[in-house]
Amino acid sequence: MKPKIVLYNPRSNPTGKRILPMSLLALAAVLEGRHEYTFVDGNISPEPLRLIRDQIRLGANVVAVTVMPGPQLSQALPQCRILKEEYPEVKVVWGGYFPTIHASACLQSSAVDLVVRGHGEWVFLKLLDLLARNGDWRTLPGLAYRDDNGTAVENPSASPPHPEELPPYPYDRIDMAQYVRSTFLGSRTLPHHSSYGCPFLCSFCAVVNMANGRWLAQSAARVAAVAELYVARWQVNAIEFFDNNFFTQEARVAEFAERISPLGLNWWGEARIDTLLRFSENTWRSMRASGLKAVYLGAEAATTRTLQSIDKGGTLTPENTLEVAAKLKQYGILPEFSFMVGCPPDPEADARATLEFIRRLKRVNPASEIIIYFFTPVPRPGRMYEAAVADGFSFPDTLEEWVSSEWLEFVSRRHARGPWLREDLRRKIRNFERVLNAYYPTATDSRLTGFRRVLLRAAGAWRYHARVYGFPLELRVLQKLMHYQRPETTGF
Repeated sequence: MKPKIVLYNPRSNPTGKRILPMSLLALAAVLEGRHEYTFVDGNISPEPLRLIRDQIRLGANVVAVTVMPGPQLSQALPQCRILKEEYPEVKVVWGGYFPTIHASACLQSSAVDLVVRGHGEWVFLKLLDLLARNGDWRTLPGLAYRDDNGTAVENPSASPPHPEELPPYPYDRIDMAQYVRSTFLGSRTLPHHSSYGCPFLCSFCAVVNMANGRWLAQSAARVAAVAELYVARWQVNAIEFFDNNFFTQEARVAEFAERISPLGLNWWGEARIDTLLRFSENTWRSMRASGLKAVYLGAEAATTRTLQSIDKGGTLTPENTLEVAAKLKQYGILPEFSFMVGCPPDPEADARATLEFIRRLKRVNPASEIIIYFFTPVPRPGRMYEAAVADGFSFPDTLEEWVSSEWLEFVSRRHARGPWLREDLRRKIRNFERVLNAYYPTATDSRLTGFRRVLLRAAGAWRYHARVYGFPLELRVLQKLMHYQRPETTGF
């Protein structure tokens, strides 16, 4: 059959934010000039299923769906189930973060025919070429499928493609203007993804399943060319880099910063704390001069022991976190620190240490944004995952379980429940966070006026100083009335 493809991005954002679907643009780039395709974005269209049906009636016979856990999965499953019931001859192919890790669970469902695992641009293209000539796709690396007995088969992983060797995104095939949005970074913000993977093997991180310790990046010149294009065509004044680790290589960062300095942009990316601390003062000055406004940093834990137990790798220590907070304050760059609390084998001790460490961090740099997640394991060997399994933890075997309210909360890492985390401890951590957010209101919520910030801080002051976190009902009411949004909810 000659493939005609629908590239589908299920709705992923309950807040209605329109985020550029870069995973589908990456697929489209390798399809351009080879296969006919159409975009359907559930974050844009209120009726994506109708649009997909329209394309199928026009001859589309492959629906490629990008799937993240959580809201996107809960949209994708029922929609794909309906499509397969109505059009059993259409191949439904899932790819992305969730199917890569849980391919077997995906293939338990009749809603999914095939799974492309990992960074699947070339895998998907080869699959389509094989389908076009009725070739044998069952041996294709990076593919998972059901055999004749209905058993899920996961082929060996394919090597991730090098981003520098991939074609540029076909921006002209979508309406880019509708994805330009106002953020903390700037009034006209677009994202870009300039690298794949991360050179570290942290046991809690699903990126390892995607890249296995490899880091492959576009050149500084190519990334800067994207920034120049954004400015010239869509008058962008800010860029979010959604790389897993944008700052891995100092020379690349320094060259990029130098190239974009004349553009007047603000920008943001994710970094390793110990990597940033090795950067020279010249690079720090260049980054700040180029418009680096904020950095996301995985502090993760308050003790060296926990950092070692989660295989954080490198030379990271809690003291490094305090040091980089001071450094970022010196250069006027806003830090976002994420912490993973409630780690086995002693979640209570881990939580106590983390909350006290956050207070120390705020003394060093009061502007630090603090993001608190509950420990949630990923299915790969490691002390944390093995400890969770020993406590009786296991992942769902079916997609129906994955889209239950319990598991949708779990994957958010905001309301996660596990056998290692008691309800009273979970509540204590959330109460601390509410007090912290009152006394130190986020800088990323542009709707918080000066008066509201003063009011929040005054309301939370006595609790913060007295360490009285229990039952902060007055803060809950106040934050609800203000529609207070944490940075991980708002996003930059």
